[in-house]
Amino acid sequence: MALVLHILACIFGTGAWVAINGLWVELPLIVNDLPEGWYLPSYLTIIIQLANIGPLVVTLMHKFKPGWLNEIATIYTIIVLGIVASFLLAFFWRETTWVGGELHSTGFLVLTFFLSLVDCTSSVTFLPFMMKLETQYLTSYFVGEGLSGFIPGLLSLIQGVGIVTCVNVTQSDNGTQTISRSSYGADQLETQYLPANYSVQVFLFLLCAMMAFCLVAFYSLTRISSKQLLLQSSTTLFHSSSTINSTNPPGTPPGTLELTESKQGDTSAPTMDNPLRTECNTQEISYGQYALIYFLTAWVNALTNGVLPSVQTYSCMPYGNLAYHLSAAVGSMANPLACLIAMFLPCQSLLALVLLSVIGTGFGTYNMVSAVQSPCPVLQGSDWGVALIVMSWLLFIGSLSYVKVMIGLILRSQSHSALLWCGAVVQLGSMIGALVMFPLVNIYGFFQSADLCNSQCIG
Repeated sequence: MALVLHILACIFGTGAWVAINGLWVELPLIVNDLPEGWYLPSYLTIIIQLANIGPLVVTLMHKFKPGWLNEIATIYTIIVLGIVASFLLAFFWRETTWVGGELHSTGFLVLTFFLSLVDCTSSVTFLPFMMKLETQYLTSYFVGEGLSGFIPGLLSLIQGVGIVTCVNVTQSDNGTQTISRSSYGADQLETQYLPANYSVQVFLFLLCAMMAFCLVAFYSLTRISSKQLLLQSSTTLFHSSSTINSTNPPGTPPGTLELTESKQGDTSAPTMDNPLRTECNTQEISYGQYALIYFLTAWVNALTNGVLPSVQTYSCMPYGNLAYHLSAAVGSMANPLACLIAMFLPCQSLLALVLLSVIGTGFGTYNMVSAVQSPCPVLQGSDWGVALIVMSWLLFIGSLSYVKVMIGLILRSQSHSALLWCGAVVQLGSMIGALVMFPLVNIYGFFQSADLCNSQCIG
């Protein structure tokens, strides 16, 4: 039964961000067919930030109208909305409409907003639900959340997203281009994308199937005996946390009084069956420690969800197509790998997590420097350059993903409300990172793209 619960928690976690992660890895194919072209990623970034209205509403309802939202019904609504939106997107992603005198892919943009609403709101609904499960299943949930990026990335590699070839193009006198190896005319190499192994529509149907599996997993989790799984019997979203918080004096850290009460009736105290509950996470967390934890949460998610993903192409593509695909593949594998390491080697020392965050930030800095130096970063054209950039992305995502998991486990041991605010801070950090990078990439043109087939570097 324990293995089944781990699998269900993992599948449930994959539904958290699988839709948006899938769209990001599919963009190299989608942009070739939609009128926005390569401006589409900037539109997607803005849409995701607008979708933060979902977690904002849930958080405000928790604060001012506790008990109004039914937890189970809310999560069911979110998952079903994701299934319907991804299914419709498979049919209408190419639909366009004239808006303000310009042609826009309204079908893709509108349905993407609903998918973003699902994924953003999952941060403040899925995690609090996992509070009802034993700590070990929360780790499995984080593994699944990591797989929500790994599986779409793997599917895109199988599909052949972004695979390019260099074609010798002859520019004729009348301005037309022909593929030729003739010595007449002006010859140049042109980057062309190879056809995908399967269509965008098939890829979107696969995303829809993953959301359907998430629904089945959630249904199964809610039907399993409460004696084996649930730590509390409330079915109302944030019910227990709001009841306790109503008696908290102003300035009390979230969950401080909840922890005091839970010591009387909480059956999840440290036991041999729950090895992840160590002495460090059964103690009350001070206000300063809460501030540090939430700062780390915002910082780590700003880097991993907003800042560095915006420049990954600039960071990797100058080293070649192989470097880009390897960094994307091993980067997506780093997240679930870090979750597995956290399951067997947990470390909940705040000092250690701070140091690990600094180390991860160092690798992120190297990635950013290579993006700033695009199209001519250091060690370009060298195998060492390829190895370093791939390893740097692996360690950057892996180290900060480990920090995310450990923060989740620490806050899970404190209170239901602490996990809620963790989800809100995750979205806040991600939003800040994206908003900072948007003007740098899309307005001011701070980063320059590299042509894989025509070197722009001298020496």
